[in-house]
Amino acid sequence: MFAKAFRVKSNTAIKGSDRRKLRADVTSAFPTLGTDQVSVLIPGKEELNIVKLYAHKGDAVTVYMSGSNPILFELEKNLYPTVYTLWSYPDLLPTFTTWPLVLEKLVGGADLMLPGLVVPPAGLPQVQKGDLCAIALVGNRAPVAIGVAAMSTAEMLTSGLKGRGFSVLHTYQDHLWRSGDKSSPPSIAPLVLDPADLSEEKVDSTFQEDLRCLTLEGKEEENGEVHQACEEKSLSEASEDTSAGVLSQDSTDSRPLQEQMDELLQQCFLHALKCRVRKADLPLLTSTLLGSHMFSCCPEGRQLDIKKSSYKKLSKFLQHMQQEQIIQVKELSKGVESVVAVDWKHPRITSFIIPEPSPTSQTVQEGSREQPYHPPDIKPLYCVPASMTLLFQESGHNLVKLDPILCDCILEKDEQHTVVKLPWDSLLTRCLEKLQPAYQVTFPGQEPIVKKGKICPIEITLAQRASNKKVTVVRNLEPYGLDPYSVAAILQQRCQASTTVTPAPGSKDSLQVQIQGNQVHHLGWLLLEEYHLPRKHIQGLEKAPKPGKKK
Repeated sequence: MFAKAFRVKSNTAIKGSDRRKLRADVTSAFPTLGTDQVSVLIPGKEELNIVKLYAHKGDAVTVYMSGSNPILFELEKNLYPTVYTLWSYPDLLPTFTTWPLVLEKLVGGADLMLPGLVVPPAGLPQVQKGDLCAIALVGNRAPVAIGVAAMSTAEMLTSGLKGRGFSVLHTYQDHLWRSGDKSSPPSIAPLVLDPADLSEEKVDSTFQEDLRCLTLEGKEEENGEVHQACEEKSLSEASEDTSAGVLSQDSTDSRPLQEQMDELLQQCFLHALKCRVRKADLPLLTSTLLGSHMFSCCPEGRQLDIKKSSYKKLSKFLQHMQQEQIIQVKELSKGVESVVAVDWKHPRITSFIIPEPSPTSQTVQEGSREQPYHPPDIKPLYCVPASMTLLFQESGHNLVKLDPILCDCILEKDEQHTVVKLPWDSLLTRCLEKLQPAYQVTFPGQEPIVKKGKICPIEITLAQRASNKKVTVVRNLEPYGLDPYSVAAILQQRCQASTTVTPAPGSKDSLQVQIQGNQVHHLGWLLLEEYHLPRKHIQGLEKAPKPGKKK
């Protein structure tokens, strides 16, 4: 709906009566939200505007803006949350999961087809036709789109995951998102599944065969292309992988699981405070501390699960940390706790030793299991334009003496009656100059992907930020099958520096990773030595700091 620019009709401050009505409408539309949460979403005194606009297809839409961000929009008397709201309340809607490469198609106006779904071991969420749903990407529970279910879950299963699954209304990176502060999705760890949830009766037998190719049908692409990508992972494999991953107990540790989990919880907590949380982040929601910081500090192969610790709840654990005077926690709004102070000079933080990264930390998450990254095979190609078609239809004839077809394809107008022969090298050079560049990318186990133009190299640059601090910026990771969020997480652990993922300037669909300091050496090692990408496809490696030079 917001894939293209919209036209604003009016923008006015909300009246007190309309504010109260909006609260009532939100409570009715989203009954899972508590009264306190509704009060936070629709504040009593803070700035709240009503924006009336027309979408590019003419639909009249009412958007509610809180501060600088759209939080809700209304279409045909139905109320919908924006991605900004869903990032604060990720469990507001039933959430379905798809692959990161699908996002750019959704942003472009495509609906989500059922073959594009990633089926979790516990099965798909239960919805009815017409239900509002959220769409997230594998590895992160933060929704990136909302849509309306085109059929019930039962019908999805009966269809064998074929056909249109969701009519997408709004996405991250669309024009409604751009009307806000353009922030990126937070990192919210996927829900931890209990092994009991993986029982056979909860996994539909329909999906014991390999997942079929996903198909995305663009609603607004002029050429009507059908985009396909294949995933051959069966649900039985996913069940095995996940059941192995959710068990957090270290098989080499003879201590009880609860004792191990207590130690892991404290390790992730101290690691997060020492490496991730900064003074500027305070006050920090306790849920954000857990979801965006502590989970990211969990060692490879382990799964942080507070319920399996002696504390059982995050609030109880943080109370214990407050009693040790490491942090200070306050309830800044009713029912919502935040960390308001951290004693970074506390002995437990200063003496904490950051764990060495696992040798397998370079793996890229795909759904519920991790697979080693394998670089794609990239080949330059030439596309035959219409003016050269006749030449290449005569396959098998290699001519140096120019016939009428070669004359039309190769020669300039002023050469048509003067040049009758060409040397081989000149003929080939002229022929290649007339062709249009293209490239083919082949990932292991997948069909080749052919695209026009030249593949953009991975670009590494250094930038100067406030206080003369250097940052390393890397972009164009996606064409090489690299997830920017996974690369950011790896570099954050390797470099022990803060990282952020933001939209790349001047590009509608690409993301860039920013790492504090000059980290070109770490980045080069990751791309060249671990991912084995060809050096010719990477620009900026010469910017690495010289030995002995301060970063």
